[in-house]
Amino acid sequence: MNNEQQQIIDEAYNSYLTYIHDVVQGENQIYGDWYGKEEFINKCKTDPEFSEKWGLKIEERELSMEERRKLANYDSVFVSPMTVESWDRNNVPTRAITITYNGKKIESYE
Repeated sequence: MNNEQQQIIDEAYNSYLTYIHDVVQGENQIYGDWYGKEEFINKCKTDPEFSEKWGLKIEERELSMEERRKLANYDSVFVSPMTVESWDRNNVPTRAITITYNGKKIESYE
């Protein structure tokens, strides 16, 4: 994830912690327990209801070969073709990560 995406996740998680502290304090905690940051992120990735409640949507997907080709800037027919192995050696991303929070959407590649 890039820095901007990490900042968005931090903002959403801090909002979650503030809610836990201010609203749930002294009661049974939300969903039975509060979540650490990594657990919060994984819960947002896998539980649509939880994700919607906190306004943080995290989507990860594998890039198609065409998307990888474009990221590798391989558009010339006059250059010998790059292979998937050469893309891997040159760290051409294989995954797209999209984070949406409060109407702001950021996509990055890993």
